Amino acid sequence: MKWAPATANLFPEHLITSLFWQLSVTLDLVKVLYGGKRFGNHADEVWPSLFIGDMSVANDRYSLWKLGITHVLNAAHGRMHCQGSHDFYGSTVDYYGVPADDSPTFDLSRYFFPSADYIKDALNTPGAQVFVHCAVGVSRSASLVLAYLMIHHHYTLLEAINEVKEHRWIFPNRGFLKQLRALDMKLRKTP
Repeated sequence: MKWAPATANLFPEHLITSLFWQLSVTLDLVKVLYGGKRFGNHADEVWPSLFIGDMSVANDRYSLWKLGITHVLNAAHGRMHCQGSHDFYGSTVDYYGVPADDSPTFDLSRYFFPSADYIKDALNTPGAQVFVHCAVGVSRSASLVLAYLMIHHHYTLLEAINEVKEHRWIFPNRGFLKQLRALDMKLRKTP
């Protein structure tokens, strides 16, 4: 009888192959994210009338007014993150809050479709300017904008990343990248 390591059958070959593929895809996305622009303004227009930014702009009504912002999507809504509310912005700015943590274990995917629909509906409003933000404007907010481009403009994840990176440095955390990759695969399977 030939000797074999005791762990030889713990992980079937197809599972190991799948894990290596997933790791390589994630590493490829990280390489793309590291390339290009490495800084951002407090707010950048990444798509016509669609801005990604940080909480300093979100908390400054004058800056929002100068940008002509009519809709705010706060991807860090809540006590521990960026306070935002209909009361703060008043009747001139429509507000939508997503209580997301910037943690790889947080399930942001449950907000992909509602946020994408909010952005789409807002941009279909004549004269609208949409500001999507989180604390820093590189992970949560960027992930929701990427999901919007994938869902409503049929971009692949890589195409969406490249489009946004033309205008702003973004870096979704690895958990959000996995969720966006799953969305990409789901959207590619849908006829």
